[in-house]
Amino acid sequence: MLTIYAGPNARERISDGAIKADDFTVFLGASGGPKWFSLFGLDKYMFGEFFADRQQPLHMIGSSAGAFRAACFAQSDPVAAIKRLAKHYSTTTYSDKPTPQEITDSAKALLDIVVPENQIEAIIHNPVFKAHFIVARTLGLAASETSIVQMAGLMRSYLVNRVSRRLLKDQYQRFVFQSPSSALAFKDDMGFATQSVAFTTNNLKPALLASGSIPMVMKGIADIPDAPKGMYRDGGIIDYHFDLDIDTQGGLILYPHFNASPRAGWFDKSLPRKVREKNYTNTVMLVPSAEFVASLPYGKIPDREDFTKMDSEQRIAYWRTVLTETERLAESFDKTINNVGATKILPIDSI
Repeated sequence: MLTIYAGPNARERISDGAIKADDFTVFLGASGGPKWFSLFGLDKYMFGEFFADRQQPLHMIGSSAGAFRAACFAQSDPVAAIKRLAKHYSTTTYSDKPTPQEITDSAKALLDIVVPENQIEAIIHNPVFKAHFIVARTLGLAASETSIVQMAGLMRSYLVNRVSRRLLKDQYQRFVFQSPSSALAFKDDMGFATQSVAFTTNNLKPALLASGSIPMVMKGIADIPDAPKGMYRDGGIIDYHFDLDIDTQGGLILYPHFNASPRAGWFDKSLPRKVREKNYTNTVMLVPSAEFVASLPYGKIPDREDFTKMDSEQRIAYWRTVLTETERLAESFDKTINNVGATKILPIDSI
């Protein structure tokens, strides 16, 4: 049910098939909206059992849906939090032609359910599970809330990105809102200006909302407290599936991901451009197998197009089925870590 890929250093570290919680110092959570539902069972297992007794810091880096997951994992009851996210996100409904304001208002309501006020301090000061939300500060036309102007900015981004990802750096800056006690460090060869901002009670929820604020679909988040003034949008614009040289401090990166073809940024989705193998040398990817995906209703994992291609009753029933079926992925991973050598680990250069 689960396919495991690992970079060269990671493969050597777990060559005997034994995967231990203390091997990992970083956890990645990608953008992708409802695609995350395919990892729900794994998430519950990871933070309900696999990491349950952890004492050493685990740096959780997320953009968009991945940031929401990190916010759940850093709460006092991570399993209850991730269940709230799955339940309320999967049952979200909109009008026939929702406006960006309607979708933003719905996201704010979801945020208040997933991150109640009494959990904000828990996330900020969690001594073990240290959350990091990646947010993109937009510049120029892409910062506009006028749809035709914003679209022009996005079209420019799309075109220049086809030439080089580096050409996006004059339109977007990476902001990492993070645990005040975090020691996370990473390098980005693409040259995006990057700034870290410590969580406060005033900026945690606006930063999290901004990390999932999809251009054109939602309103941007202006002037997040404790950060430079500006318009902030979805962190997946820059870091859709991640292509960063992360300092793991001698550990490995655990990356449950919904497919085996990660793309660095949002504008890379339709391109054959791959992430750089050198940035995945310490990474272990847990990916639903092709056989598992084929067994799901419609033979695919959920995505945002389901909102428009299905009526609400059909979509919600489908998504609930997927959430239930992902328990099989958790069972598969449990068998892997308790049955040395039971699962083949593939090289990450094969993705």
